[in-house]
Amino acid sequence: MFERIKQMIIKEFIQVFRDRRMIAIVFFTPVMQLLVFGYAVTTDVNNISTAIYDLDKSYESRELVRRLGSSGYFNVRYSAESPDEMQELLDRGRITTAIQINRGFSSDLKNNRQTEVQILVDGTDSNTATVAMDYANRIIMKYTKDMGAQRVESMKIDLRTRAWYNPDLRSRNYNVPGVIAIVIMLTCLLLTSMAVVRERELGTMEQLMVTPLKPIEIMLGKTIPFAIIGFFDVFLVTMVGVFWFDIPIKGPIQLMPLTTAIYLLSVLGIGLFISTIARTQQQAMMATFLFFIPAVLLSGFMFPIENMQEIIQYGTYINPLRYFLVIIRGVFLKGSGIDILWPQMLSLLALGTAVITISSLRFKKRLG
Repeated sequence: MFERIKQMIIKEFIQVFRDRRMIAIVFFTPVMQLLVFGYAVTTDVNNISTAIYDLDKSYESRELVRRLGSSGYFNVRYSAESPDEMQELLDRGRITTAIQINRGFSSDLKNNRQTEVQILVDGTDSNTATVAMDYANRIIMKYTKDMGAQRVESMKIDLRTRAWYNPDLRSRNYNVPGVIAIVIMLTCLLLTSMAVVRERELGTMEQLMVTPLKPIEIMLGKTIPFAIIGFFDVFLVTMVGVFWFDIPIKGPIQLMPLTTAIYLLSVLGIGLFISTIARTQQQAMMATFLFFIPAVLLSGFMFPIENMQEIIQYGTYINPLRYFLVIIRGVFLKGSGIDILWPQMLSLLALGTAVITISSLRFKKRLG
């Protein structure tokens, strides 16, 4: 049995590496996807196009404008002369933020009186608008405190904040580990689903069925090579994430092979299931993306699961990507070990076992 499976695995590797397109999918596509997503998928907001409407025209107001511009968050491109000009710049989309400094700003600061600064943002992009307002508020509050106009100073409150796990609040540190999980899922799904269908299209599946190979041996011979490729791709894209994007690995790196194996159990099982319902490679590709896109949306990668409708949240429990994202981010950023991640690992193992069992039974039935 093991000799027959070995020969089947060798055949699969020969078939994969003989096709140049398949080589690109295996080796180059995961790295290119990680590079593209690593640079494109970010919630960091920098160089916000800004207009300043300074009615005070004092040293203090100019110092505030200087601090806004030197922060790196705001790019002061316009000096407005009227409220109408500010509104026109916002309407035309030339700026995202407009800041109005009212008359008396300087004297209010010097006399420790409450002063007002108006911040207008383009709310079309709600995330950028929220972040821009937060940045502006922090810079203005810090400036007024430095000038001695912060009233809570007399209350002797020393407020200090600290971000754990990701001290610099770099969205890339959060996104890149998630992209690694997504890229591996897409690659393995495509390889597994299309490999079996390609055998049918070429007519070689019938030849395999008349050999002494049993259905379980054919299934293992088809899935084991792609599991090995999946492990290699995980190693490859992890190295790119660590050395190219400088993503820290704070947890036990030896936990990654074990969790990857459990994750691939689910992914390869789903790819095998798709191969049993598709008759052509085109159908297999369409079915793969029909599963892949909702899996990404319901994984917590882009949108917090807690913010979804309750009935949708229940649907995320059958998504292997949900559990692996928690695991890989825990290992990379939090330094979590098996004592923390065992619930996700156990859930992923149960899901993978169920998926591979159902897919195997259907695969045997199709071969029979």
